[in-house]
Amino acid sequence: MNVHRLLWMTSAVVASVGMLASIHAAQVHRGAAPALTRAAVSAMPPDANGYLRRWLLLDPVTIPIRSNQQLTDSFVQAALKKEYFPNQFTVVPRDGDTVLVEGRLLVWHALDSSDYNVNLYHFARDRGNPPFNAIYWAVTVVNCRREIRGVRLSVGSNSASIWWLNGREVLDLYGDRHMLVDDGVSKRLTLQKGPNVVRGAVVNAPGLSNMCARFLDPDGRPLKELTVTLDRAGR
Repeated sequence: MNVHRLLWMTSAVVASVGMLASIHAAQVHRGAAPALTRAAVSAMPPDANGYLRRWLLLDPVTIPIRSNQQLTDSFVQAALKKEYFPNQFTVVPRDGDTVLVEGRLLVWHALDSSDYNVNLYHFARDRGNPPFNAIYWAVTVVNCRREIRGVRLSVGSNSASIWWLNGREVLDLYGDRHMLVDDGVSKRLTLQKGPNVVRGAVVNAPGLSNMCARFLDPDGRPLKELTVTLDRAGR
């Protein structure tokens, strides 16, 4: 067989295989279940390992940051405690509420995660927002039938983050980091009877971004004696 013809046929086969692989990948992507879906109406328990999988997420707030190496203690504190919109440390928004941040209208989304973690990169990308160089605000409400003392908030985030419980700052993670289970654990806290507001802010430069959060009981076991809602009325 002519050498040139053999090379041509080989190139054609390689190209065809590549095309088929691309088509298959696209079909798999289109057929995959979304990681985040609109939150259901009924209250949601934590999952089997205690993770909170229902959150109100705000469209990412874009900030000027070149590298995750900038995520020092002072940078994170300044970036996440700057006021970007009114009542950002107290509001429990509703699905579809909007805020204006530096001329951009950002929307709050009530979402359930299909996994223990919340994939913030997919959250931004799937809604047509730039996923990098951004701050992600997250709010949820955990409801307790009784007061529970001695619990700890346990989180992981990519990258840095600050967390609040009922308006009090309880946990900080600094630096360029991957999301690891129980990467940061708070001091002992008290969950009050009724609703408790958990608020988190995650900042990331280039790269993927996600978070996970759960409460641990006084013995360090996942706390499942609660329900998760998105308002203070327990709905």
